Amino acid sequence: MSAKVAHKYRLVALPKPYRLTRTKEFSKVYRYGKQASTQNLAVRVLEIAEQSTSGCSRFGITISQKVSKRAVRRNRLKRQIRGGLQALIPRLKSNLWIVIILRSPAVHCDYWQFLRELEQLFLELEVFDGY
Repeated sequence: MSAKVAHKYRLVALPKPYRLTRTKEFSKVYRYGKQASTQNLAVRVLEIAEQSTSGCSRFGITISQKVSKRAVRRNRLKRQIRGGLQALIPRLKSNLWIVIILRSPAVHCDYWQFLRELEQLFLELEVFDGY
């Protein structure tokens, strides 16, 4: 495997401390978080108290089978979102729980469009550090 290909695959997974994993965590974000959306994505953000977290923001990505019946396509979309997140993580505030929901038109998007929309939604929700 070439260095370029290995680098590509290293970027697709978020490290464990950055992941929302439990149903309770997702439910809490859905219930109490602020929301912003575009045609392709919806983002919900919940600010968590300092003492209850490790200090880093955590992310969850959801995509319904209604978006695409094919798991291969859904997984490709999630990889593109994760890649966009990794570009934006250094600019984000800490102690946030963020859930990204992909909508049906997202099937026709590419990485750059996801990156632009994530940045736009994060600006709207005021989750960038220093904004």
